[in-house]
Amino acid sequence: MSSRTRRPGALVALVALFTAGYLAPYLLPTVVGRLSAGLGLTPTQAGLVGSVLLLGSSTAGFTLAARGERIGPRRAARAGLLAMTVGYGSAAATGLVPLVVAGAVLGGLGSGTATAVAVAGIAGRRDPHRASTLGLLSVSAAAGALYLTLPHVGGGHAAPLLAIACAAALVWPVTTRLPAARVSRETAPVSGPLPHRRSGAVLAGGILCWSLAQNALWGVSGRIGLSQAGLSEVTVGAVFAAALGAGLVGVTAAGALGSRLGRAVPIGAGTVAIAGCVLLSSTARDLATFATGEILWNAVYPVVLSYLLGLAASLDPRGRWAVMVGAASSLGVACGPATGSLLSADAGYPAMGLTLCALLLLVAAPMTAVARHASGRPLVPGSVHRRGGAPAAVLAGRGPGTALVPQMGAPEQEVAPVPVPVGRRRAVRSAFGLAKPGDRG
Repeated sequence: MSSRTRRPGALVALVALFTAGYLAPYLLPTVVGRLSAGLGLTPTQAGLVGSVLLLGSSTAGFTLAARGERIGPRRAARAGLLAMTVGYGSAAATGLVPLVVAGAVLGGLGSGTATAVAVAGIAGRRDPHRASTLGLLSVSAAAGALYLTLPHVGGGHAAPLLAIACAAALVWPVTTRLPAARVSRETAPVSGPLPHRRSGAVLAGGILCWSLAQNALWGVSGRIGLSQAGLSEVTVGAVFAAALGAGLVGVTAAGALGSRLGRAVPIGAGTVAIAGCVLLSSTARDLATFATGEILWNAVYPVVLSYLLGLAASLDPRGRWAVMVGAASSLGVACGPATGSLLSADAGYPAMGLTLCALLLLVAAPMTAVARHASGRPLVPGSVHRRGGAPAAVLAGRGPGTALVPQMGAPEQEVAPVPVPVGRRRAVRSAFGLAKPGDRG
């Protein structure tokens, strides 16, 4: 689908869609815990239900990445929100496990659709990193408020699922700010080949493993706090709320930092820090260790995610890589709960944390390499490109003050090759000169 959403107020709609789409993964620990306690499922079975929910989200993302060009953003967003409302609402209204699973799958498809529309729109904006930062701030705030509220609403499985359904219904009115026109063959832009295929494929594979490792722990974090650390549900909810509050601080700092450090340093160093936090949380046996690991982890996680989303958006301004990388992340998220449940059941929480820590360290290198070497990076104030040199740095530092300067978020222009005659007619240096106004070649 077209990522060029330039209507007034479109950013508000994109942030709201991003929030609704990402809310299910953020609430995954309490969803899995409530499914286990409220429906009598084993931890592994509850983790599988959570994985099925998120697998539907990633499936919707991959589908829209391949075929979404002809669907209007407003139509796709409303379809996703409707699926979320009906799916999660019906799952919350019944206690029959097959119906709960079916509703979770439908809701997951809706979450993935809403997220795909939001990510594609964010990729088409002048500063995708800023837009993704606003989305992460919004979803962190919403999830933090729910983690403080849900422990006081009852112990059944309905409360978190109903909260996600209500969030989707509340976002529906802002979809009027999205473009409604369906892209026709006559007006559709030339598709062309997908750019930066190697870098995009490496990034998609890396973020799949990156998301899987973290959400494997995130899916069982509630059980670690309850069983291994010996905490109450209210205390665990308060720790999660504090952790998401730390995420708000981290994302705010990332937005203020912008591109001053590039993308390689936040992605590489941030992933290494996350690996240490994962190991700390998985071995926690008291409140202090558990809270420290969760808070530090959630402070760094959204920061790295915002830079990864910005990197994916820079690979293709039309948003195709952004949607596919987002879908790969959702696939990793989907496999996370089942992976965490199986590893913790077979080897215990500390061994699971050690395994996930090693996986994060392995994927940090290729993702950092893509951030360092991938072309198509946006030119933002303060950034210096290898082909730009000192003059480009001066112009970038002044900001987009003239039409001659590339706008923020515009891809770096390639150098056009000049054919030089060879053979009998040897080129002489005097035959070439600077172009002047009015020259027609």
